[in-house]
Order: sequence, then structure tokens, then C-alpha cells
Amino acid sequence: MSRVLWINPIGTSKFDDAVRAELERVKRPDTEVEVRSLQRGPQHLEYHAYEAWVVPDLLTAVIEAEREGFDAAVIGCFYDTGLRAAREVATRIAVAAPCESALHIASTLGDSFSVLVGRRKWVPEMRDNVARYGYRDRLASFKVVDLGVHDFQVDPDLTRKRLVAAAREAVDSDGAEVVVLGCTIEYGFFSDLQAEIGAPVVDATVAPFKYAELLADLAGLGWRPSKVGGYATPPSGELEAFGLARQLATAASKEAATTSFGR
Repeated sequence: MSRVLWINPIGTSKFDDAVRAELERVKRPDTEVEVRSLQRGPQHLEYHAYEAWVVPDLLTAVIEAEREGFDAAVIGCFYDTGLRAAREVATRIAVAAPCESALHIASTLGDSFSVLVGRRKWVPEMRDNVARYGYRDRLASFKVVDLGVHDFQVDPDLTRKRLVAAAREAVDSDGAEVVVLGCTIEYGFFSDLQAEIGAPVVDATVAPFKYAELLADLAGLGWRPSKVGGYATPPSGELEAFGLARQLATAASKEAATTSFGR
């Protein structure tokens, strides 16, 4: 059995129930899932500044999940906000994020992929992530559907129409063999889309959750983020000296704060 925490890194619980229902639908029978949002902060992350605002609270949520015995956590934003930092502060728990997970899965389903995004504003950071994850040469295109985070679920028929049109263009004109939905709030459309276009459509909510289930299993083999290089955990002495251990940890006691960072 695995326990997976989905973290919506925004200051609203508006999407929590719907995301939980979707994850309950696709989870393995022996997986326990919980969905949480942050207690404060912006209600979407369409700006780099908003991403920066949520990172401290996001790291706190990851640390708290580890303390509570979760086996994996998912950062619920396709920007993969704070992913590297989260893997630094986590000493046991696996951490997954949508873009990395979706691209890994898409790369096994076809030779090329396109990503459907809401706004043009999102593309530069997502393109950087595609390159970082090693898939620059397999990216067929980004397709912009001119919808913001809070627009996708307002009029599902309009959203479906725009996604279908963009997906068809990606496959027919851009050479994509797989389509990736580039926002976690695009949930609930992938089955209809792939039936319409005749190609796999990777959902940005389902993909990281299923990947988190896999990572939780792999941890049983000792396959966790390496601490000998890029994901090395900050020294607890430094965290205390800088005043960060208590700031990041949700528990008030010094013992709880230092334990979370694997002293």
C-alpha cells in the first residue's frame, strides 16, 4: 500500500475535490490519496512571481507529508514549481511533478509530442523544462488554446472544442504522435480527446499521480533521489544558522524541525 499526497500549490481549495475525484478514479486499489492546497498565496501560477511566492509553503507541505508518513507527493503545477528544491529537502519521500512525468510517459508512447497550453505566456518556461528533461528534439510544438487556469472548467464544451482543434492540428500539421495536456486543470478531457484524434493524450493530472505510485514502489528498492550531487539535502546546521529550519518546518519543536531534514 502507498500513500500519495497531491499538493495544489495555490492559495485556494477550489480544485481539490475535483482533482481528488479524478485521482480516486485512476488510482490502484491499494493506494491512499489525499489532496491539499496551500493556506495562502496566489490562486494560479501563471506568472513567475506567483511561482516564487508559493515555494516556501510548498516545501513546507512536502516536509509535512514526509513527517506524516506519505510515500510520495505530487506538485500539482505543469511548471513543476519547486521540484528540485522539494527533492532536496525530502529525505525519504518521492516527489513527482506533471511536466517531467508527462514527458517521460509520452516519450514511451511515440517519437514526438505536442503540448497544449492555455496561454502564450506559459510557453518559455515550459520549453525550458522540456529541454532540461532531455526532450527538446522530440517536441513537435506548443499549441496555445487561449484559456487561463480558471477558464478550463467553466465551459467544458468550449474547452473540449479548443483542445480537440489544437490536438488535431498538432497531429496532422506538426507531426506529433502524442499530445500532452499542459495544465493540471485540463483534467477530465483526455479520454474524449484521444478517441477524437486517434492518438494518445497524456493528462497532466493522471500522469504525475501514476508516476508517483511508481516512484513509491521503486523507493522500496532503495531507488530514491541521490544525495551525492544535485539533490543533496541542505546541512541541518546551516538551516538552523540561517533561520530556515524552523521557518520551513511546520512543527514548532527543534527536534521535529531537524528530523525533517535528516540530521
